[in-house]
Amino acid sequence: MNQPTIYLDHAASTPVDPQVFEAMRPYFSEIYGNASNLHKQARASAKAIDESRQQIANILGRGAREIIFTACGTESDNMAIRGVAWAQKLAGLGQHFITTSVEHHAVSHTFDQLCAKFGFEQTIVPVDGHGLVNPADIAAAIRPDTVLISVIYANNEVGTIQPLAEIGVIAHERNIPFHTDAVQAAGYESLLVDLLNVDLLALSGHKIYAPKGVGVLYVRQKIALLPSFTGGGHEHGRRPGTENVPYIVGMAKAMSLVQAHQAEEKVRLTKLRDKLIDGVLQTIPDSQLTGHPTQRLANHASFVFAGCEADAILMHLDQAGILASSGSACTSGMPTPSHVLTAMGLPHNLALSALRLTLGQQTTEAEIDRVLAVLPEIINKVRL
Repeated sequence: MNQPTIYLDHAASTPVDPQVFEAMRPYFSEIYGNASNLHKQARASAKAIDESRQQIANILGRGAREIIFTACGTESDNMAIRGVAWAQKLAGLGQHFITTSVEHHAVSHTFDQLCAKFGFEQTIVPVDGHGLVNPADIAAAIRPDTVLISVIYANNEVGTIQPLAEIGVIAHERNIPFHTDAVQAAGYESLLVDLLNVDLLALSGHKIYAPKGVGVLYVRQKIALLPSFTGGGHEHGRRPGTENVPYIVGMAKAMSLVQAHQAEEKVRLTKLRDKLIDGVLQTIPDSQLTGHPTQRLANHASFVFAGCEADAILMHLDQAGILASSGSACTSGMPTPSHVLTAMGLPHNLALSALRLTLGQQTTEAEIDRVLAVLPEIINKVRL
């Protein structure tokens, strides 16, 4: 009980970076004008939004007009999918989607609703035992009426990184818009959209040390997008609503910081991640890594343990001062196994034992040592 808290749930949410908080501070009480007006306060707010938009555009390697500010990654995914689907259908181009069996619910549930309520159709491409999609399967699923392909960049539950660039080539050869949820990858992988061959890309602030409540959607200029909301002309008419200036500033600052330190941080976290993975697999019998062994996020370690239940593991870890999760924060507490692990072919009982340990900027080697000292005893204790 006297041990300091170890936070290993960065895939769910990160703390706000102090530099991000300081960048945001003036826009709460000093520069507070509505950016749509013309007076000095409004112009200062508009300038901050424009500069933030350009900073993010530079990181993505594209133009500022292709950046839309949203409230979160889920909204960004919804705007992308619904906006393209509606625009393509209205243009008479078709109503068929291609996606994968391991998408975040912000993507999969949006497709499901469009199919169930609005007459669209979808093909859900399977993954292998590591959660990896085969680009050839994407190509085989394409139909003359396919209007959108969506593949997650890096999976939130098992950390597997998908071959986006290869899939993007397939999509572009057939002139099909290609969307990705890049929420988990943003802090650790390239976001140069031309190299990734993506047309729409969703990001979320609270995964990269910005606050909860801000996100970004990149939309390539040539892509037709019917707005999901109606109202004023904000965000070049694509997302109406008074802009959240401090959070937009925070988002841009956070993205700039993680990109500036990405290379060195990726090396550091990969070393710690591999130590954690190797230690768990070597010291805990009947433990299994989930996700791809190497093609995975630098900060992401995920496991299943035969004869265990995730809730019991998490409870004992919490009592030991180690904060973790069993998978997606959006599905925690659900009595059914993860759809991601099921899609990867894990048996029902084994999937119910999922443990996700995700590292961050403050994670130290001493903390990894502490986890490796505590976890084997906990698993032994909770095994049925």
